[in-house]
Amino acid sequence: MTSIVFPGQGSQVMGMAKDFYDNFKVAKSVFEEIEDYTRIDLRKIIFENPENKLNLTQFTQICIFTASYAIYKTFVSEKDFSNKDVKVMLGHSLGEYTALACSNKINLKDCSLILKKRGELMSSAIKPNETGMAALIGKGSNAIQKIIDNNNLNLEIANDNSEIQLVISGKINDLKNSRELFLKNDIKKFVLLNVSAAFHSKFMIKAQEELSKDIEKLSFSENNIKIISNYDASIHNENRLIKKNLQNQMANKVNWTQSIKQLEKFGETKIIEIGPNKVLSGLIRRISSNFDITSINNVSDLN
Repeated sequence: MTSIVFPGQGSQVMGMAKDFYDNFKVAKSVFEEIEDYTRIDLRKIIFENPENKLNLTQFTQICIFTASYAIYKTFVSEKDFSNKDVKVMLGHSLGEYTALACSNKINLKDCSLILKKRGELMSSAIKPNETGMAALIGKGSNAIQKIIDNNNLNLEIANDNSEIQLVISGKINDLKNSRELFLKNDIKKFVLLNVSAAFHSKFMIKAQEELSKDIEKLSFSENNIKIISNYDASIHNENRLIKKNLQNQMANKVNWTQSIKQLEKFGETKIIEIGPNKVLSGLIRRISSNFDITSINNVSDLN
């Protein structure tokens, strides 16, 4: 059996999934269908990136979702792959929504519209340039949390990506002022990220509350594919819990390290990463060497 993982924001690249769009009707129809639902010219943004729209949060998320979903549908069609071959699906932040759509827990229209609104809410949640995020390399979440607590830093761990790499959120000045402190505490690299706000933190609470209302209205379908939620890093197949965790996702930490450890405990050994770039494959290898990982992000990977 196999587990499927889907990437989140930061994995975008101009032209992602274009080779699938150009060569497979199923991929082309995905782009067209999601464009019909969202009324966004996704092909122009993804393939041409006018005014750098691909890197604007209000568009980035729906674009990555579209590319990942198109690749997955092509993979299923061309490789005679079935969801019956999948035990677990999970994704990083917005990738969790991709997992829910590809597992048929949520239909494509609902997922497209909720992600469009998610991107808009996260983009407008707080004034630009007031808050942000920084990537830290060298220590895991326990060590970073200890530094934050011991020095009363007004910062939060946003993404626990691996045991040596994570992302923190906070006000821009607080992030900048913490840089030297982290470096003095054996953090090898501190990099401010080019994002519009402090995602997966308290600054997203109002946006999370707003999105939660729409998530509550979503209809989830029953099937045998299990979902590992970002919020609690636990394996679920009860739609009530999957929905509740999704409602708490935006303003809380992405527990990616624990999610992969949970997958390992579950006994899974084969993972396929579907979507642009190979970000998650690299993170997973840092967490555990016990997985056989395949990445599919261009047509040649189908071979």
